Amino acid sequence: MIDIPTRRTATVAAAIAVAIVWVSVITVLIAHQPDPGVGSPGQLREDLATALNQHDVEALSELIDYPPASADDFAKSYIDALAGRGAHDVTVTFAPDDVSPTSATVSGKLADGRTFGYPVAVAVKDELWMVSFTPPLP
Repeated sequence: MIDIPTRRTATVAAAIAVAIVWVSVITVLIAHQPDPGVGSPGQLREDLATALNQHDVEALSELIDYPPASADDFAKSYIDALAGRGAHDVTVTFAPDDVSPTSATVSGKLADGRTFGYPVAVAVKDELWMVSFTPPLP
């Protein structure tokens, strides 16, 4: 028969082992998370417009220059705000040109018929193009 101190030691050891495995799995998952961005400015413009028109949180989170741990939450808040205002017919245009843009203008229509437009920064990191939503929402 196992005495109490040995059983307690075994239980503590098992709990520590489970915690170590859990932390390891989370670390590996975070380390293998793909970097945000896409391979070209044209793809960024197309994917961004599609994500905003379809109110696709996951697609938007993959296009933004935002800390990976918070990108999903930020994208959800952003899409919720756009959807709450009834944003539709969203377009994205680049400046100063389509080949190497440094900014984009997101524009479209709201549910009440008004139009909106606001600038966002365009960034390229490790040859991946993404946007940075620093201005306020429309």
